[in-house]
Amino acid sequence: MNCGEGIETRLVEEMFINLDPIQAGGRLPVDAMKAVIAYGDGYSVCDNCEKPFRLDCIKKPPLAKFHDDLAVFLNMDVARLVPGARRGFQAVADTIVSKGDPVLLTAYSHYTEFLSVEQSGGEPFEIPANEKQIITADAVAAKIEEVTRATGKKPSLIFVEEVDYQYGNLHPVKKIASVAHQYDIPILCNGAYTVGVMPVQGKKLGVDFLVGSGHKSMAAPAPSGVLATTAEYADTLFRTTRIKGDLTGRTFGVKEVEMMGCTLMGVTSMGMMASFPHVQKRVLEYETHVARCNKIVDALCSINGTKVMSEYPRRHPLTRMNTSDSFDLVAKKHKKRGFFLHSALRERGITGIIAGSTKVWKFNPYGLTESQASYVAEMFVEIAEKEGI
Repeated sequence: MNCGEGIETRLVEEMFINLDPIQAGGRLPVDAMKAVIAYGDGYSVCDNCEKPFRLDCIKKPPLAKFHDDLAVFLNMDVARLVPGARRGFQAVADTIVSKGDPVLLTAYSHYTEFLSVEQSGGEPFEIPANEKQIITADAVAAKIEEVTRATGKKPSLIFVEEVDYQYGNLHPVKKIASVAHQYDIPILCNGAYTVGVMPVQGKKLGVDFLVGSGHKSMAAPAPSGVLATTAEYADTLFRTTRIKGDLTGRTFGVKEVEMMGCTLMGVTSMGMMASFPHVQKRVLEYETHVARCNKIVDALCSINGTKVMSEYPRRHPLTRMNTSDSFDLVAKKHKKRGFFLHSALRERGITGIIAGSTKVWKFNPYGLTESQASYVAEMFVEIAEKEGI
């Protein structure tokens, strides 16, 4: 089945239980699918764009209200749609970081956070994790002192993940933010794996900037995301243009510099908005999804030689496993080698584990029903029993 010349129809979600770590929170509900079809044309949301000609001011469709609702949802003062979390990182770094400034990231920061620091001319310094793969407030304080002594400058910005992409561990952002503010350093919370999946209250966390990913965790098309801040930084982060053409004398109204005037146009913004009621509801069911993840992890850990590398019991569904002494022992003798596990799972209607991975791998069962979670747990055990482990 094709949906265009050379383009096969994607049927992963229809045919399999998908455990892909980065796809679980981005599945679109039916209403969002309808919006994607209706607003697929390039500038579809601009049918009724009137003064001041800015995306967050469009009233029909109700994008202006959606921006306001997002700020309330995140417990922040101002929010903007952005084309992915990375553009949120970039906007904050461009605003806060000057050339040569030290900037703190964590041992688990995403590469796009590093790139945003590089673009701004900052110097990155990493906060180490402890033996449990957690970034602690004490480690942040120690790194601030260390970097300040070494460079003679206090860090201008701190990036911290609420949940990191490597282990899926939940880090104490509230305590870290408290430390950052004791040193008068603004802090950005990377909520790419939490905003839209679990309740996130920016002001309760005490952060200055909160970034979320639409396509990772807000049931939205890619690329999409949200950037929110407090009243203290809103006028700076969302500053409007002051430039003027020397020949024509043109000025550009209230276009926001870091947003490049308008940000998330057309189908992505509409898909994100259409999913919002679904997202608002599902974050209240978060503990149920974590419990279903723990059911699968418990089953995996019942297999001899299998270990969970993430914090346990799980507090977030994104999970890192070590099966070097279980599934990888099978892979050494199996005719399909390391691809046997991926193949065995697909035969049972399960996908999302990286093909060839039998030593260390990640999965994310967020969004599965109770029966689906039970089935996945049973299938991992069934595969292990079949292979004699």
